[in-house]
Amino acid sequence: MSLTSNDLTELMELWEELNLTAADHHNLSHVETVLCSGAISHGAFLHVLSVLYVFIFLVGVAANAPVVWLNLRSDRNRQETHLYILNLAVADLCVVATLPVWVASLLQGGQWPFGEAVCKLSHLVFSVNLFSSIFFLSCMSVDRYLSIRLLADAPISRRKKLLRRLVCVLVWLLALAASAPDTYFLQAVKSLHHEGAVCRPVYPPGNPRDWMVGVQLSFIILGFAVPFPVIAVFYLLLAGAVPPSSDRERCVILAYIVVFLVCWLPLHAVLVLDTLSLLHVLPFSCQLENFLDVALHLTQCLSLVHCCVNPVLYNVLNRNYNYDLMKAFIFRYSTRTGLARLVHASESEYSAGTMDNMPM
Repeated sequence: MSLTSNDLTELMELWEELNLTAADHHNLSHVETVLCSGAISHGAFLHVLSVLYVFIFLVGVAANAPVVWLNLRSDRNRQETHLYILNLAVADLCVVATLPVWVASLLQGGQWPFGEAVCKLSHLVFSVNLFSSIFFLSCMSVDRYLSIRLLADAPISRRKKLLRRLVCVLVWLLALAASAPDTYFLQAVKSLHHEGAVCRPVYPPGNPRDWMVGVQLSFIILGFAVPFPVIAVFYLLLAGAVPPSSDRERCVILAYIVVFLVCWLPLHAVLVLDTLSLLHVLPFSCQLENFLDVALHLTQCLSLVHCCVNPVLYNVLNRNYNYDLMKAFIFRYSTRTGLARLVHASESEYSAGTMDNMPM
């Protein structure tokens, strides 16, 4: 499950339903529904979140759109991970492109005015691309290590290109499969606390708690527990393969690991706490409810910052990308000044000096 901001707004409503429909015979003789008053103004908090999401949307579009455009128009054969970078930018761009829909819902107090079809479609786009972004980061870490450590002298063959294309197709299919269960249960249903509908999962009435725990655990496993060790291990191996004099490259490699950890660990830590509360490992209380309500919103927002940071880490810090960007936006339309001829004359020399033999 990839939680959206509207899902989080209605999380406590689902918690109340679970309290009414399921009992833990080990700890409870009966279940009481407790309606807690929020520690902060709910309306003000949603407006602050809306501002943050708008900021992420603007930065994410501004950062990822040029990456997509340049990779589609430029000859980037010298960069072996070009295909992964393109798909990563497309995934991040699609994630942030869905944010205006969720902002519109937040500004209406969490109500969903767009109907069930848009509820399912927007969540599916968000979830598929969020999973794809994480999976492509994992693929890039493996590919870069293998390319530098094991296949450094091997030419870029047609077979290797076809293999990378096959991996990209499999990543998108896996992301779709990971997103399908939660999207299937999404409905636009009447809110328990106010007029209007909300967009959230409605699990089978017999065992909604088990479904929610299962979906959340699948998101934790596929979104962090598996990808992060892969990213960390292969980038640490790659950092160890970097020559001792290449401190800048080593710092960039370590930044890949640290940024992923900072952006995603808080959300998954809170999801683990939420899962433990659903399983009654943590006793339910108003303090826990208020904490989860705020923490899930904030950590979800923090995780989406990764869509804005990815273009910087994997493109802006790459000299080839900066060169292509400069050529496209400054020199391409400067034939009258002679700068275009200067770029053309120096292009082969520059490319030779910036071969993508380092993980930038």
